[in-house]
Amino acid sequence: MGRIIAIANQKGGVGKTTTSINLAASLARLGYRTLIVDLDPQANSTSGLGLSAEEPALSLYEVLLGSAQVWEAIVPTQTQGLEVLVSAPRLFGAEIELVPVQGREKVLRGHLMPLAHRYNYILIDCPPSLGLLTVNGLTAAHSVLVPMQCEYYALEGLSQLLQAVRLVQESLNPSLRVEGVLLTMYDGRLTLSQQVAEEAKRFFGERIFSTVIPRNVRLGEAPSFGKPAVVYDPTCAGAVSYMNLAKEVANHGKEGTGQRLESAHP
Repeated sequence: MGRIIAIANQKGGVGKTTTSINLAASLARLGYRTLIVDLDPQANSTSGLGLSAEEPALSLYEVLLGSAQVWEAIVPTQTQGLEVLVSAPRLFGAEIELVPVQGREKVLRGHLMPLAHRYNYILIDCPPSLGLLTVNGLTAAHSVLVPMQCEYYALEGLSQLLQAVRLVQESLNPSLRVEGVLLTMYDGRLTLSQQVAEEAKRFFGERIFSTVIPRNVRLGEAPSFGKPAVVYDPTCAGAVSYMNLAKEVANHGKEGTGQRLESAHP
């Protein structure tokens, strides 16, 4: 059975979609069959993988609302072994339309569980909020990976996400674990980046991934070409870092699926 990992942070601009796309592509290049679930109505994972910017006829919106089967909204990408459950801006409406649905927090899980045997990894790119869509992502996942940028105020607000994880553990998904906290946008030349990294390690200890994602121009360029950086420029520092992250995540799978959130209080 494949591992389902939600990639979540309610703050925007932390490298969440960049991480989703490049971690997924890296896992695929390592030989793992991988699916990205684009749970963000901005559909950046969809467009960042070279799929049409036009709204698809069928997307995750139709799947969640019950008017399409999940396999109908899964599209192959240019990267062998990587597929995407596509999103569209109309997914914004699901936050409201799912409210009266019984078991609304578990709708996504119901669609993903039958797919788990088809993939080694299913990565859920959650929206930058703690709304119903993100709750669906956390409820469907075995673990959550949290990108955190090495910038001022990075730790502020992270406690809200961790509290949401605890609530989901208590009421919806007791087996949810923290896959790890990923430091992104790191610039070793800046004292601020070093200070944020040290503070994060002090708070989270072993939950911090050994791999750190640097600030890298090629990471920013790649989505405009509809490619992950690991395909666009496999030798750039950002691509190499995401390949290292993929190996680290794969090793987590051999050791277990992360740690239960018990005592981290940022």
